[in-house]
Amino acid sequence: MKKVLIADDEQEIIELLTLYLEKDGYEILEAHDGFSALDILKNEAVDIAIIDIMMPNMDGYELIKIIRQRYKIPVIMMSAKSEISDKILGLELGADDYIAKPCDPLEVLARVKAQLRRFCEFNYIEEEPIKDLVIRDLRLDRDSCTLCKRNEYIQLTSTEYKLLLLLMGNPKKVFTKKQIFEYVWNEPFYGDDNTIMVHISKLRDKIEEDSKNPVYLKTIRGLGYKFEGENS
Repeated sequence: MKKVLIADDEQEIIELLTLYLEKDGYEILEAHDGFSALDILKNEAVDIAIIDIMMPNMDGYELIKIIRQRYKIPVIMMSAKSEISDKILGLELGADDYIAKPCDPLEVLARVKAQLRRFCEFNYIEEEPIKDLVIRDLRLDRDSCTLCKRNEYIQLTSTEYKLLLLLMGNPKKVFTKKQIFEYVWNEPFYGDDNTIMVHISKLRDKIEEDSKNPVYLKTIRGLGYKFEGENS
């Protein structure tokens, strides 16, 4: 039984989501602020977290930031804020998905399933060892889903890992935004450029010496993106 952490200060929302998620076989762990959510994460093997942005004591942004530093689990952000900047900030801090409030519990259930499916697909154990992807100073370990640059580990979100797996696994190949979105998010692409741009920008901050003049993650104007280099 997968454990879902729901952190939200509105008890009605927790109860509504719990009703639908438990009916589908998930175990729910509830928290009403960021501090209690962290306590749960320390003591429970949480599989996925649903985090509200507006909470007392510690807001969702800070909580997501800490989760991403300490845990490798999918994070879905919920917010009643409608500004695109709020969505971008949450994604930049490490959220894997975004749901606007008021939310449909069936949509939340579907997104939980999708995030867990993606996470499991790229963390399963194969009988045969998988070859690392190595391009110049970067090594993407596909067994442990980790990235090293000159033997220093770089923290990745599950979405960032999947982006690198696609691009590093096909160096010099240009991928359109539609191809990238549908591969990484496993959903139809409706022109949501901001989501891709945010994650590409975050990856550049992590892997490039100068993110404004990238040598790895290249933008192909009018087409999409490619990873420069060759696998060794």
